[in-house]
Amino acid sequence: MWRIGLTGSIATGKSTVLKAFADLGVPVFSADQAVAELYAGEAVAQVEALFPGVAKNGAIDKPALSAALADPSGFARLEAVVHPLVRARIAAFLDAAKAQGHALAVVEVPLLFESGYDYGFDAVGVTWVDPATQRQRALGRPAMSGEKLDAILARQLPQDDKKARATYLFDTGLPIARTVEMVEALVAAIRAREPRK
Repeated sequence: MWRIGLTGSIATGKSTVLKAFADLGVPVFSADQAVAELYAGEAVAQVEALFPGVAKNGAIDKPALSAALADPSGFARLEAVVHPLVRARIAAFLDAAKAQGHALAVVEVPLLFESGYDYGFDAVGVTWVDPATQRQRALGRPAMSGEKLDAILARQLPQDDKKARATYLFDTGLPIARTVEMVEALVAAIRAREPRK
């Protein structure tokens, strides 16, 4: 089974590309979705212990957590708790997809390169878009400000560096139908090479 890691900077179309894979029957996994589930369950007690007051009604309150992460060491402490839980879920997902006989599976990890962790992917897909479009998309999100966006981008590897490390590139500045066509062609090529068992 071919294991693809999908990554890209903020507002570069990762969710759109992941959905295109899913629409073709490819098993997909979103690290962001896994974190959201952990913040409503398994990770709540540990995160609350690190940052008292961020849990409300049995779940992590994201605005409260963001405020608590103003301390520069906060991200590292949070990631030390959350990342191993996400990695365990990714490993279980990939094992299940392989056991089900799929030719490929895709795992979206926004900070794939930044984490420095080797997930054992066979290839990496990178979503990208021109910086002006990226900024416009990001600033259109709820509760996003120019200052917050700049802080997020400062923690992420520049787009050009990610593109240089990619196996597959997805330019999401193109019409969405073109992006879908790129995904369809890739899936068809991999399935032809690695038929389902």
